[in-house]
Amino acid sequence: MKTPRFLKTLAAAAVIIPLAACGGGGGTDAGGGGGDASGTITYWLWDANQLPAYQACADEFNTANEGLEVVVEQYGWDDYWQKVTNGFVAGTAPDVFTDHVARYAEFVSTNQLLAIDDVPMGEYQDGLAELWVGPDGKRYGMPKDFDTIALFYNKGMTDEAGVTDQLASLEWNPEDGGTYEEVIAHLTVDGAGVRGDEPGFNKDDVEVYGLGMDGFSGGAWGQTQWSMYTGTTGWTHTDENPWGTTFNYDDERFQDTWTWLLSMVDKGYVPPLKAVTGQGSSDIFAAGKYATLMQGSWMTKAIFDSPNIEVGLAPTPIGPEGNRSSAYNGLADSIWVGTDNPEGAKKWVEYLGGEECQTTVGEHAVVFPANPAATEVAQKAFADEGIDVSPFLVHIEEGTTHLLPIIDKAAQVEGIMTPALDAVYAGSAPVTSMNEINQQLEALYAG
Repeated sequence: MKTPRFLKTLAAAAVIIPLAACGGGGGTDAGGGGGDASGTITYWLWDANQLPAYQACADEFNTANEGLEVVVEQYGWDDYWQKVTNGFVAGTAPDVFTDHVARYAEFVSTNQLLAIDDVPMGEYQDGLAELWVGPDGKRYGMPKDFDTIALFYNKGMTDEAGVTDQLASLEWNPEDGGTYEEVIAHLTVDGAGVRGDEPGFNKDDVEVYGLGMDGFSGGAWGQTQWSMYTGTTGWTHTDENPWGTTFNYDDERFQDTWTWLLSMVDKGYVPPLKAVTGQGSSDIFAAGKYATLMQGSWMTKAIFDSPNIEVGLAPTPIGPEGNRSSAYNGLADSIWVGTDNPEGAKKWVEYLGGEECQTTVGEHAVVFPANPAATEVAQKAFADEGIDVSPFLVHIEEGTTHLLPIIDKAAQVEGIMTPALDAVYAGSAPVTSMNEINQQLEALYAG
């Protein structure tokens, strides 16, 4: 996957894509022989960390399907979507590509994706398959993986502070932050070695922040920045999901959460916006400047590979309604409607979503495959490397996930929300400015 999974490029203006001529379709018994598919299938993904796993899947598939060859290409997240959307226009898009819930609504509305209702489905974690059914009732993606959020911590720092054993049971509320804020305060240290909860702490000279922030305010979705808090209050981003058109950024539960976050910044426990803009939160964490950091499961290997620090994982805090919460994001593989090899593309997509490839992905211990059995394979593979990923999976077990919004005009929404919420984070706009922003968002869907 990427950093971050949901947010990074949606602030860019939406790309206007002309309708493509529909490629041929039809049923196929993908993945193990049969059918008339032959030729080359191009497959694109953005995550370099996952490239070895999917190259292994392609090698397995090519061996089993004489006459078909999958060619895997990887492009960095900053270039990936531009190449995909430009490819739609130029007729050079890949046959199959890794798709994102924040993008596919736009692709469906501009007729860029081939419906794959005739492709046999595998078994997937609850809720993942439903994400990829469009407003027309047709399926446009085969589930491939999922992610949740957890608290990474610098074990040397938490041990020294005497709080490591408390991290799995912390509680949060927007009034005083609960035991969660107490621990974050204690983990914060100024340049003179004074902790955030000790007399004489200098909030203007912070050496280690108790809790890091992931690069910016989190924009419309707050996947790793604030959604794990709002999700414990009963708040939701939109009136319904998928395909909501009414937003809830004027709700007091959202605004109370941000008021609390800003109080943490003011107290010196969380970095201000100017301290995180343009910087990678995992790099700052690895440098020993954050004691803890909320991040997604796709970053697990990268963070645990940080030199010179010992890393641990804890679940998100329990909120005012008595539950934890995590954004639940699932990627899928989609077929470009302009492919000249729809039968081969469908065979490859079925194989990608089948247990054989899903297990191969799990064995590489980078992400959690969508297939439940393969998820267990991944958990064991992580454990074999000394990483207990149960703080991510507790949300699956307890049913405490919330889906990130699937909406049309997502790029426009993020283009409005990111600078507006960044201004709140920076202290140059009040939290109540979200009332007007909420009206602007709903105006996008008026009429």
